[in-house]
Amino acid sequence: MEKIIRLHIEKLPEGFFLATSEDVQGLVAQGRTISETLEIAKDVAQKLLEATESASFHADLPLPGDSFEFPILVGV
Repeated sequence: MEKIIRLHIEKLPEGFFLATSEDVQGLVAQGRTISETLEIAKDVAQKLLEATESASFHADLPLPGDSFEFPILVGV
């Protein structure tokens, strides 16, 4: 089963990117690029969700539909 996880991405002063999520407790991922950070965050989220056996934890996450919003930050 797939779940949609909302990530908060921020650029750190050192130039790295940091991803956290209020949907998955303990999710913290850091990468050199946004793409790398998203890839690491996906892997961390999967491992955290697999480690969590509580059905109520999974029930709070939305199921993917035909469309959904995914915000991205574009520098101009």
